[in-house]
Formats: sequence, C-alpha cells, structure tokens
Amino acid sequence: MPTVRRLAPALGAAALAAGGAAAALLAPGLRAATGTTTAATTTAVTTTVETAPAVVAFTGHGWGHGLGLSQWGAYGYALHGWTYRRILAHYYPGTTLGSAAPRVLRVLVASERKVALSATAPWTVTDATGAKRALDPGTVTVGPKLTVAGAPLKAPLTFRSREPLAVDGRAYRGAIVLVPDGSVLDVVDAVALEQYLKGVVPSEMPSSWPPDALAAQAVAARSYALANLAHGRPFDLYGDARSQVYGGVAAESPAATAAVAETRGQVVLYGGKIADTLFFSTSGGRTASALESTGIDVPYLVSVSDPYDTLSPYHDWGPVLLDAAAVAKELELSAPVAALDVTDGPSGRVSTVVVTAADESQVTLTGNQVRTALDLRSTWFAPALFRLQPVARTMTYGGAVSLTGVVRGADGVSLEAKPAGGAWAAAGGLAPAADGAFAAILKPQVSTSYRLAWGAARVGLARITVAARVTATVTGAGVDGTLRPATPGAPVELQRQRADGTWQAVGSTAADATASWSFAGPLAPGTYRVRAAPGGGVAAGLSAPFVVS
Repeated sequence: MPTVRRLAPALGAAALAAGGAAAALLAPGLRAATGTTTAATTTAVTTTVETAPAVVAFTGHGWGHGLGLSQWGAYGYALHGWTYRRILAHYYPGTTLGSAAPRVLRVLVASERKVALSATAPWTVTDATGAKRALDPGTVTVGPKLTVAGAPLKAPLTFRSREPLAVDGRAYRGAIVLVPDGSVLDVVDAVALEQYLKGVVPSEMPSSWPPDALAAQAVAARSYALANLAHGRPFDLYGDARSQVYGGVAAESPAATAAVAETRGQVVLYGGKIADTLFFSTSGGRTASALESTGIDVPYLVSVSDPYDTLSPYHDWGPVLLDAAAVAKELELSAPVAALDVTDGPSGRVSTVVVTAADESQVTLTGNQVRTALDLRSTWFAPALFRLQPVARTMTYGGAVSLTGVVRGADGVSLEAKPAGGAWAAAGGLAPAADGAFAAILKPQVSTSYRLAWGAARVGLARITVAARVTATVTGAGVDGTLRPATPGAPVELQRQRADGTWQAVGSTAADATASWSFAGPLAPGTYRVRAAPGGGVAAGLSAPFVVS
C-alpha cells in the first residue's frame, strides 16, 4: 500500500461508528458486525485507476466500527491456541461469563405485501381469536386480507409445524408469525435462542474457522441479541445487519452448531448485567474505545491491541480513488475538493475532517459521516488529494507544455506517459512544493497522455495533442513550405477561405522525401492556409493564414 502522510495532526476523538440498529449501551448507529467475513486469500496487486482531473484517494485499516470483538483478530488468537474464554476476556476487559435462561426470540425476517409460506410436513395456522386451522404440506400465499385456504383470519397469524417453515423459499426453525404493519406484512420467526444462534454464527463468521473462534462468536452473538432486544414492537431483533445476520436453516453448519452447543446459555456479563458485546470484522491492529467512537465511556469497550488481525485481507485497504467533484457533491460542497484536514482519535481512527472546496467553502464532518457518505470500510483512514492540469491541450510539434497539479497527503508520486500507439511507462518523478503544487515541462514528440502514479494507484488524465508544424511561404511561382516532423508522403492540402469564413480545399499534394511541398501558382486573390496530416500520433497541423492579392 502506498505511504500515506496525514493532512493534519492527531488532536482528539468523538467519531460515531458504523450504521445499523441502536445498541443498548451506546449511541444510535452501532450494530454488532459488518456481515459475513471471508478467509484470507493471496491476490496479485492490481492497478486502480481514476481518470478524473482531481481525485481524492483513501487508504486505511480495518473494516467495521472497531468496537468489541474483532472477528479476524479472534481467528488469529484461536490459531495461536487461545480459548474462547480468553478471547472474550481480551476484547471485553473486566467482564465475566454467566448464564442466560432459555427464551424465545422474535426475529423480523421479511416485510412484504404478500408472503409465500411453505411446509414439508402438516402444519397449522392460528389467528388472534385462537381459531386453529390444519394445513396440508405445500405453499400458501398470504396478502393484506390475511386469507388462508379461502378463509379470512384475524391478525396476528401464527404458523407451526414439526419441520422448519419456509418464507419465500428460505427455511426457518420455530413458528412464523404474520403481523400487519401498514401496507406490508411483517414476517417474524419466533425461535428459541439457541436455534436462532445456529443461523447467526455461520452467517457472521466462516464455519471453517477454528472452534474457539466460533465459540467466541457464539457467546458474543448470544449476548448481543439479549442486550439489544427491541421494545414496543412485534419483534425483538432484525434478521439482517441492523441487528446481526440470521440466515435460518440454510446457513447452519455442523461446526457452528457445535460452537453454539458448547457455549449453550453462556453470555458476557459486566456488573451482573449482560454486556453489549459489539463485534465487527477487522480492527486494523487495534480496536477503538466507546469513549473515542461515541463519547460514551463503556468500561468493557476499550481500545485493545489486536496483533493477529494482520491475517485479515482488510487489515490494510485502499487506495480507494474517488472523483473529487463527486466527493464534493456527496459532502454537499459547492465546488470540487481542494483540501482535507484530518484530526485523529487515540486509536488512529478519524475523529473529524475539515473539507475545503476550491471556492474556499468548508464543511466539518465526523470520521463516521465521511465513512458513511463515501462508503469507506472504516473510520481509520487517511486521505490524499491529487490534481492534474490541463485536462486537454493541443501544442505544435517542437514546442513544450507545462503540466501542473497538486499532490497532498501522499509521498512518492511520479508521472507516467502513454504516447499514441504505445503503452504506459514511467516519465519521471515529481517534487511538489510545501503546498503540494508541482509543475513539469514536457516536450512530447507525438500526442501523449499523462497521469500520476502512486503505488498501485493511477490518478488523473491529461491529454496533450501534438499537431504538425506547417510553414508556408508565398513566392512568385506559388506557395511552398515544409512539414515537421518530417513525414515524406504525408498528405498536404491548400485551402482557401470562403466569404462565410469556412475553408475550401483548392489543391492537394504530398510531402516529398525532405518533407517539403509546393503548390504552383499563380494563386487567385484571397486568404489561404495549408493543412498537413502526417499521422503516426501527430495531429493535422495548419500553417498561418496568408493573403494573396
């Protein structure tokens, strides 16, 4: 990953972490996890390209809000022989393990206008009046009128079978309850806590991971669920990332089920209460504290080292390249981004970002606001700004052009060039001034594209078109001249200006072996010019107009 230089010194904390349902002990916006993680893979370094004239690049560490158990860190600790008890004690300091009584959870698994329910064994439906109807194996579709097998029923409707029931083809253990909510039906799985966890653990952590990592995940997921039950709703938890991902029967695996069974009923306690055991994918090497992330001090959600998190493919990420104009739009600035000044919190994660636009307007945002708006993996990020000008320019063969720009927040930036018909190649280093500005004087021989190179990132695109140099001299015998670059055989055209200002071809020839050409006279009075098109990456060029009287 390219070297990153911060745009502002680290001064403080207070960034809000990643989106989702509210956690019981923390500010709204924190949820349990980032979703299913994947095993590390080895991939070749690929070049990331953004051709906008101004680009904001983000590099960073970790994936998720950074609070509590790092799943990849737990994976690493388990590989190094740590038990799940020790893993949990590390990520939730000062906590103990205790027991929770069995209970049924109500998990919202769908909200639809019509829902298709199916069973592979005989099943029943019971409505709010207690009326119970037997149903044959098969599928029923229920809409807003709550009609089942031709009979209207009164909400809520509860479906039961000795086998899992399917909602739109996805099977769930427990009973399925339909509750009207405006124009939709909330589909709730009323499922025992331990059965629920069988569908959560493998949805949040790969089942191929070590048993103690899965056991730690099981205890964290159980504790999180019980600490974050909704109130005043017909369900306790969401079945997706707003709480934690619940995949039902299809997600279950023998390894995850064994982890749930091994830890049956176990929860993390602090002060005799179930702890809000937030978890996430990847820390980047150190977890965050609740005080840093939310401004609320939670004694067991403190920053701890995470040395084995390096196994994660998301330990380091980026660069993520974004058009600076698009960034400005997302951050509600009136002009493209010109500067980003970052303040870091104690764990290295971004607390605040002051974004300045080209028109000098500014906006101050939290690290989490920037992360959410730009869809970054975490708030542990560092921005860099690149600008390359001009976007396009035409120059005459044999001359020079100044390529200017800005590089802020990045070291080791160089220039690459791609001549017409050629491939990208290094074109020299850059030495930006203290304010990041740089200038390079270029003398391309053919039309050439330029861009900035920073590690595996390629940013900006400037196209310099090289046009042929055409000289023309009027003589008594007509008009003659030369073409550069010397291109024998290149087509040459004599043009005369019409009364309406347009140009009309009145003669044609080709450059000779010395790249000279001529048109015999005498020429009729008027204004003329000569156009030559050598090709080979050199655009057509025009002589200066000349008058024949």
